[in-house]
Amino acid sequence: QVQLVESGGGLVQAGGSLRLSCAASGSIFSINAMGWYRQAPGKQRELVAVITSGGIRNYADSVKGRFTISRDNAKNTVYLQMNSLKPEDTAVYYCNYRYGAYESWGQGTQVTVSS
Repeated sequence: QVQLVESGGGLVQAGGSLRLSCAASGSIFSINAMGWYRQAPGKQRELVAVITSGGIRNYADSVKGRFTISRDNAKNTVYLQMNSLKPEDTAVYYCNYRYGAYESWGQGTQVTVSS
């Protein structure tokens, strides 16, 4: 089992920045993928960004150039630096850990961007 604890959400004005963190604990395999998804009210959960333990990154088109995902393998922590935030980025952001067919989710952290 892998447990994920997120932090860093909050309220910010459009154009501002936030940094999300997600710390993983438990039975962590060294080769894995960690990422961030988000779900806005009335919408499906969508991928924001993912990074593998080898450093390969993938971003949703809507956040490319604005968001940066990074990780510290020694701390089993993944980060999401969000710049130039827009009201449409408002959502609950969920951390995800994946190893093979196994995946775990964090409890979610609210990000609200005011116009």
